[in-house]
Amino acid sequence: MKLHTIKPAKGAVQSRKRIARGQGSGKGGTSTKGHKGDKSRAGHKDKRGFEGGQMPLQRVFPKRGFKNINRVEYVPINLTRLQAIVDKHGLDAVTPEILADHNIIKRSDRVKILAFGTLTSKVTVKVHATSEKAKAAIEGAGGSVELV
Repeated sequence: MKLHTIKPAKGAVQSRKRIARGQGSGKGGTSTKGHKGDKSRAGHKDKRGFEGGQMPLQRVFPKRGFKNINRVEYVPINLTRLQAIVDKHGLDAVTPEILADHNIIKRSDRVKILAFGTLTSKVTVKVHATSEKAKAAIEGAGGSVELV
């Protein structure tokens, strides 16, 4: 086998349909578009969401609610998960950068500590937000909480 002898498998490559290249091609005349009508004319394009005259889905269903563009999304981390992270990686401080380094969150994520579970380790936590109960639990275990 040599590079200049390599070919695609038989039947794998088909030549494209050459439309509007004269009557002899068999695809001249109306150029496969039929006779008259909107779709035979130049510039025809279906409208986005057009369903052939049937009532389009976006008009069938009513609009509900809204997206608040000012909403701040947090990645929740419970005390149980925080304890598991501290145990697994042997940390004495937890920051968003450390969590991102261990692939627990993305670099752009904001972190909020929630109070589900228990924390036994003394750990310094620097995050974007905490619940009151979580803050009390961390401080009760001898740690400290700083908001970034």
